[in-house]
Amino acid sequence: MSIYALEAVFSPKSVAVVGASPRAGSVGRTVVQNLRQAGFAGQVGLVNPKYRQIEGVPAVGSLRQLPFSPELVVVTTPAETVPGVIAQAVEVGARAAVVVTAGLGQGPGSLLENLRNEARPHGLRIVGPNCLGVMAPHAGLNASFAARSPLPGDLALVSQSGAIAAGLVEWGAARSIGFSAVVSLGDALDVDFGDLLDWFAQDPKTRAILLYIESIRDARKFMSAARAAARSKPVVVVKSGRHAQGAKAAATHTGALAGSDAVYDAAFRRAGLLRVHALDELFAAAETLGHLRQAPGRRLAILTNGGGIGVLAVDRLVDLGGTLATLDPGTVRALDRVLPPTWSRSNPVDIVGDADAARYTAALEALLADPGNDAVLVMNVPTALSSSIEAADAVASVLQRRPRPGAGKPVLGVWLGGGQEALSRLDAAGVPTYATEADAVRGFTYLVRHREAQQALMETPPSLPEDFVVDAAAAQAIVGRALEQGRNWLDPLEVVALLGAYGIPVTPAWLAADADAAVEAARPLLADGKLVALKILSPDIVHKSDVDGVRLNLSSEAAVREAAASILARARELRPQARIEGVTVHPMVARSKARELIAGIADDPTFGPVIVFGRGGTAVEVIDDKALALPPLDLHLAHDLISRTRVSRILKAYRDVPAADERAVALVLVKLAQLAADVPQIRELDINPLLADREGVIAVDARVAIAPHPGPAQKGPWHSSFVIRPYPKEWERMVDLAQGRRMFVRPVRPEDEKMFLEFFSRVSDEDLRLRFFSAVRHFSHEFIARLTQLDYARSIALVAIDPENGEMLGAVRLLADANYERGEYGIMVRSDLKGLGIGWQLMRIMIEWAGSIGLKAVEGQVLRENVTMLAMCQQLGFKVRPDREDPTVMDVLLDVAAARAAG
Repeated sequence: MSIYALEAVFSPKSVAVVGASPRAGSVGRTVVQNLRQAGFAGQVGLVNPKYRQIEGVPAVGSLRQLPFSPELVVVTTPAETVPGVIAQAVEVGARAAVVVTAGLGQGPGSLLENLRNEARPHGLRIVGPNCLGVMAPHAGLNASFAARSPLPGDLALVSQSGAIAAGLVEWGAARSIGFSAVVSLGDALDVDFGDLLDWFAQDPKTRAILLYIESIRDARKFMSAARAAARSKPVVVVKSGRHAQGAKAAATHTGALAGSDAVYDAAFRRAGLLRVHALDELFAAAETLGHLRQAPGRRLAILTNGGGIGVLAVDRLVDLGGTLATLDPGTVRALDRVLPPTWSRSNPVDIVGDADAARYTAALEALLADPGNDAVLVMNVPTALSSSIEAADAVASVLQRRPRPGAGKPVLGVWLGGGQEALSRLDAAGVPTYATEADAVRGFTYLVRHREAQQALMETPPSLPEDFVVDAAAAQAIVGRALEQGRNWLDPLEVVALLGAYGIPVTPAWLAADADAAVEAARPLLADGKLVALKILSPDIVHKSDVDGVRLNLSSEAAVREAAASILARARELRPQARIEGVTVHPMVARSKARELIAGIADDPTFGPVIVFGRGGTAVEVIDDKALALPPLDLHLAHDLISRTRVSRILKAYRDVPAADERAVALVLVKLAQLAADVPQIRELDINPLLADREGVIAVDARVAIAPHPGPAQKGPWHSSFVIRPYPKEWERMVDLAQGRRMFVRPVRPEDEKMFLEFFSRVSDEDLRLRFFSAVRHFSHEFIARLTQLDYARSIALVAIDPENGEMLGAVRLLADANYERGEYGIMVRSDLKGLGIGWQLMRIMIEWAGSIGLKAVEGQVLRENVTMLAMCQQLGFKVRPDREDPTVMDVLLDVAAARAAG
């Protein structure tokens, strides 16, 4: 349902409290008191059949007896009464309910199930049950049993824990930090993280969103909403249970490496969220991101009147991966002119303990003008020789003289013992302040990490090579046959064929049932001067080394015969119940300077398939050098995945070892992600080792676990188990046009940025004005990125391409609202190609897409003078009417179901 009716939760015109009570210490009484103390200006009704009045306010026996229809109902009654109360709320026309009551149980036949059945068919939104409640200070609403009302502010807090929410309200009050809203989700029967991310992303009162997460249920919904929200404002998350064990035991190394928290971390990274690891960090991040815009880089300049604290700040900066800025020679000369000879003449800039306001002013102005840094940390240690307040005034004065308040290079502050007056003056100048130098440096790293997350969301990936051709049908057939035989693992020959279908180099394998067959298979290899490897083949023995089931570097037929007999005998001795099918014979791969890597697919119960990469070998879990990413992947995301491991460093050249072909490694990761999309029956895939050197990569050993695909593991209009909708290839098609021409229509891809730029160069200024409602002369990377980098779960853009020369002919886009009810479209055709039917065909396919994802209506705005577009809309069945607010604009609206029925 997403944001449907959430205005009744955060700005209701009327509230009813069912279970209101005068009894001291009761939840019902606390909620009533909080509502009154928060200053809610709307109507408030109290419901409790035991009392005629509560706290001087008349009470009634049921919702039906109220003299008005409440928009929001707060329920504090015993668990067994809750479904009945919600049924009455529906009856009297309520739009939302906050169910504080706990103990409704779980599963079929439970009170929780009954509650869902009463609310959901009628569109009544439920916050809770088992929650602290909802607080919206700007609306004067405190529908909770928290000990205090939060101050009004611009931080939205969404917490899975009521206790954490209440504690953070207290923490914020003690530090004069306010909130736009505080929501305790509780059991999240209906309203969840995805809904609230969508709501607060478009809420003008919210500057940043803070999340406390214990677990995610609807991962698709969460990821789509989180990616959209992170593009518009900072989203900071704390997740508990970082060191909890994974949800299930894994049969492969990749599965073992993909621990639950590591997958959550990968999801947050992919969504562009800023993850912190403690509650104080949550607010520190919000404080920093609230005062300051992004830092352009990692280089920090430090200005201090105390050398010791400056050195401590440098240590913390290095610990957190920041960079100490180098002073520009011109800056050093400028500081020499205004500072005493004893100043440090390096960064940190120590202006000595007797530094007065004038010295702070001169030094800060010089550092702000220095191109060699990206942000400035100003610190003050109180001394008897100068005034901390005057130093704060000096910093504030420098910043207030900027062309625009808050513009320019970020400045952070630490005033040790400076008192509230100094801190208030810095705060008024937009300077976030911290208790210690370590906190301040950490605050700077939040700026850097947030900028990098935003950049990652906007990166244009490189195009895949033209020879990126995979044989999905062959892979599906291999897995399908194995499943028909009731197997859970592919045999080594099938694994070789599977990887080969995706162009992943792999050592060949031959099956040998006994020692004689092993010799026969090895003979051609030995004759060619190659060494041979043998491995046990059993569906019941996943890790071959557990039974001493591998022999390497065999150089003669006698050695092969002896090794095969020994492997088979040893396996039968150690695993007498195992099905032994024989051994596999492989040529030894002689790559002395190759790096041993691991790459694979793991299956997470919440987020579905996960791509794992790291250091390979038999001790892979002990080394634990790995990184995870959610598919689908492109080459940019694959290189980022590689860079987050320690083994990435030795992929570079060192000593006499040439650099490995990192692009070949990245391409393997992209292919594995594609394989996971094409063959969802693959539960785990483990390539270990994957050897990489300057010649490329080769998989030496691999295992693949399979299982029947149960269908969509998450809600959504696609059938992959991915939580991020993969590229919808099924919407590619060839379309006939007028004059015997044809066009290829496909969904837009992120790497289409260059094609869009070339297209816009061939669109007239007048057509651009008609499309964008104003003159457009420059198309920035950020502008094009928003057109080409799509969340296919909630938007689509279809591009028309000339199949002969690859030129872009036009494009149409449709953005669904958060409720998946309506979509807003936009369309443009190259100015020199009008009259061929390009726009008509694109609109027709767009309407088909809208119907496929269940949208009820498509709408748009067209300039009144754009008669061609208005005529086409009318022919397609759109209703056209003047816009109520702008006489130059016409609103167009299409009933999707009616349009599809009409053909």
